[in-house]
Formats: sequence, C-alpha cells, structure tokens
Amino acid sequence: MTAVYPQAPGLAVHLDGGVLHVTISNPDQRNALNDESVATFVDAVQLAQTDEQVRALLISGAGEHFCSGFDIVGRNTAGGDRPRVGAIQRRLPAQAHRLVPLLGELQVPVVAGVRGYAVGIGMQLLLASDFVVASSTATLWEPFSQRGMTPDGGASWLLPRVVGPLRARQLLMLGKRLTGVEAAEWGIVHECVPDDEVTATATELATRLADGPTVALGLIKWLINSGSEQPLKDHLSNEAFAMELSSRSPDFREGLSAFVQKREPRFTGR
Repeated sequence: MTAVYPQAPGLAVHLDGGVLHVTISNPDQRNALNDESVATFVDAVQLAQTDEQVRALLISGAGEHFCSGFDIVGRNTAGGDRPRVGAIQRRLPAQAHRLVPLLGELQVPVVAGVRGYAVGIGMQLLLASDFVVASSTATLWEPFSQRGMTPDGGASWLLPRVVGPLRARQLLMLGKRLTGVEAAEWGIVHECVPDDEVTATATELATRLADGPTVALGLIKWLINSGSEQPLKDHLSNEAFAMELSSRSPDFREGLSAFVQKREPRFTGR
C-alpha cells in the first residue's frame, strides 16, 4: 500500500521513486516555518521511517530561499490572546525539538539543497542532514543572540560537534554569517555549487543514495551518529551487530554477486 503523506500550507511532501521530497514553500516569508508546517514535517518524517518505498529524503525550499527560520513575528502578532508563560518550553519538545532528532534517527540518508537564507531552524535542518548541497551565495546564520534569545533546535549541541566550540561561539554568540563557500570550508556543507545548479546536484545526490544499499546505508548512518557518544568497546559491538544485519540483506548478496561478476550492483533497498 502506498503511503499518503501529509500536506500543509507552506510545506509540500511527495514521493518520487525512492526519494521523498519535502519542500518548504512559503516564499512570501522567505520560507519561514510555522506551527502547522513543522507539525506536518514531523508527521512526514515519522511516516517515512516505516515506509519501505522511501530510500532517501530530500529537503529543499521553493523559490530563492531554503528557510529563514521560524515565523516568531507571525505567532506573536496573530489575533487572540497571547499564550501563557511557559508556552515555548511546552511546545518545543513536540515541534523543532522533535523534528531535528527525527532526521538523525531516520534510517535513510537525508540530503538538503540550499539557496538563499538558511537561518535559525533552517540552519539546524542542515546540521541534522547527512549531506548538504549549497549555493555559493547562500547565507547561513544563527541570529538568536542578535534577537536577545538563546538558540533552539539543537543548535548549541550540533554546532560544537560539527565545527568545534570556537567556531560555534562565533556563530551563536557573535552571530557570524557564513556564505555557502565558507560553510563548505567549515565542514557544514558537503558540496558548494553555483545557484542554478543546486536543485539538480542535490536531486542527483539523493537519487544516487536512494539507489544504494538502503539497509547498509541506514546502519552506517546510525553508527556514525551514535559512535561519538560511546566508548570504543561499545561501538565495536554495534559494528558487529550492523554487520550481522547488513550481511543478511538481499542487497549484500547482490553486491557480492556484482563483485564476482565484475559489474555495477543493482540494489533494491532490501
């Protein structure tokens, strides 16, 4: 049975082959996310985790920008009474603080294609992705301190692990902005390309990953993400577990046959 993915104003989700496309589509606000679009994003990723047809996830933004962050102004200027004190700490665990870990837990590769602004939660989506293809003119920015706020979405956890604590301080405390070129030099971006090549390059990469040995790639992702938090002995046990599972997959047998027959493997994701 084909899964039916949720849609929301400002977020489009569709499956094309083995690639699940999640497109942030709120161009009038530079693709800012809101409560509804984040909730729908969470639902889509949760469904993808159990959908056997999904073999890669591609996140992109419609128009000129990737994501300019969360629409805080819209929430605080909307009609009706303002939320009572404590609304943020009640809401975040089910929204941004649920979405970012889900992307890391998803057992298929996640690719992000970035043009224009990737700000706040938009930047956290990049940090949680496995591969990022960015325009050389893209702008990556954590504006929290300039707004008198502390970061969310895992920024203060993800950034030190990706770029180190010194550079994390530049981004989070000084509000340093990075171009796509600088983000590639800092190790945030996998590949930096001209603006008009982002969509094609990111789609090609997601398709390549979707054509790969899905079980093995998911286990490799799990090993990489969990390894930094474990002693070597425990990690080696996980490697043995992952090897046991992957070696029982049809794709392992196909990879072995392709090696013996000196041809390219034809993986099915099984």
